[in-house]
Amino acid sequence: METITPKTYDSYIKALNDISRAITSELFLADILKLIVLVTAKVMDVEICSLWLVDEDEKEPKIRLAATQALDPEYVKDRALSLDEGVVGFVVSTNKMLFLENVLEEPRFKEKEMAANLGLVSMLGAPLCIKENQVIGVLNCFTKHHHIFTDAQIALVSSVANQASLAISNARLIVRAQVIEEELKTRKKIDRAKEILMAQKNLTGDKAFRWLQKKSMDTRKTMREIAEAIILYQDL
Repeated sequence: METITPKTYDSYIKALNDISRAITSELFLADILKLIVLVTAKVMDVEICSLWLVDEDEKEPKIRLAATQALDPEYVKDRALSLDEGVVGFVVSTNKMLFLENVLEEPRFKEKEMAANLGLVSMLGAPLCIKENQVIGVLNCFTKHHHIFTDAQIALVSSVANQASLAISNARLIVRAQVIEEELKTRKKIDRAKEILMAQKNLTGDKAFRWLQKKSMDTRKTMREIAEAIILYQDL
């Protein structure tokens, strides 16, 4: 194993601390991911650090570029890969770290023209994994020169990938909880509006609900907005 200087060790520890603070902060997920790639690129001294996430909302799941510190428009353009496509797909499908000494000589690397234009050479990719070995993304580092990543660098990237996975998992849980809370609020308002309609118009519960649906379609407003208007009028 290589010798780690105190300066290098301190920079690695500071990087992990910065990322830990970001994860526990109230930043939006996009800001957290941006900070992760910025800090990682700086401490690793790499040309490009990028973070890809699996998008399962589509009929056929894709891996999409979610964050990078790179400024070149050829790299930051909207990019998506199949789950088994390219080196990113390889990391996702195998749940293993991948080191390439020269991406231009790797058959699995699909974007050789872009890499040649940007002068990218060596690459290290780490899976972002949550419970039950579910891979949700990939963290990549690229250099502009031939580079053998040290054990310390590999350990750092692995730790960053683990922390990124935690940040993403926590953010998704928060969003899911917020969605459920909003759905419950909407249901309560609709139920209250139904009660008002049933009393005022002598309707059954089903007919009151269909009345709300028709009003929503006719006015192009959500059922929650219609329900809130009925409740407000009743309270007045």
